[in-house]
Amino acid sequence: MRDQLQRLLQERIEFYTSDNQERSERKSHLKKELMRTREAEIVRVNAAGKVQSSKKEDTDTVLTYQVHLQYLLKQEDSFYIEEEMEEREARFRNGYLVDERELVPNLETEAEPQTWDAGAERLAYKYERMKAVQYAERWWNEFNPEYYKFTDDCTNFISQCLHAGGIPMWGTPNKNKGWWIRGKSWSYTWTTAHSLYHLLKAGNGIRTKQVGSAQELNLGDILCIDFEGDGRFDHNLIVTAKDQEGMPLVNAHTMNSRHRYWTYEDSTRYTPNIVYKFFVILDGS
Repeated sequence: MRDQLQRLLQERIEFYTSDNQERSERKSHLKKELMRTREAEIVRVNAAGKVQSSKKEDTDTVLTYQVHLQYLLKQEDSFYIEEEMEEREARFRNGYLVDERELVPNLETEAEPQTWDAGAERLAYKYERMKAVQYAERWWNEFNPEYYKFTDDCTNFISQCLHAGGIPMWGTPNKNKGWWIRGKSWSYTWTTAHSLYHLLKAGNGIRTKQVGSAQELNLGDILCIDFEGDGRFDHNLIVTAKDQEGMPLVNAHTMNSRHRYWTYEDSTRYTPNIVYKFFVILDGS
């Protein structure tokens, strides 16, 4: 099994460093196209893997494994390290690899109400954005045991970052009100991407300023993504760094990533209809 895993990891590295146009994996192609758009290059890729499970299906062995990818990127005279996690599945038959693919998670599975009450009150707080960033850096690839662990964790993670930055919870125990989590109970706004988007847009409780471009965001600010452009937001990101051109690099959960370029053009979820919303987080008053 160790030899099989090493072979799979070497293939991951080759996908992202080879210029062979016959390699047709969509994510590899998207990554390279994004590098060209940014006038950046992948200098080196490191891959470390961990087997999650192994099972027999008739004569096949099906291996589920996790890959930690680290990219050393060069843009003009600056170097960056970008990190991401992939969940993958490989099928072996008689010792030979016959199929291998990425397991793309559903970003949101929890239903949400038709209406919810954000609460009209203005909360008093000072947003310490560097504390939010430090939290996002510490927990980008782990689960904080102080919080409930979700399979689809992107919004829960962003809410934790905002709370670490000093924004207080409110509204408990009504799931349809406020922004909060207590043990195994939580508001929709805490855990659901579309609900958090509406909360940020409303600017109640969490005070925000919606801006027109990613370049206007600072460290600790939030991006919301609607991959399909259908009006429902699927994913939330926090700005944790900026590149040579002053563009945001972001951290996120579910598709765990660190210092990823904000457009997500290298994501298998990307579509030409993608919509972004940009929120500067302000102090409460």
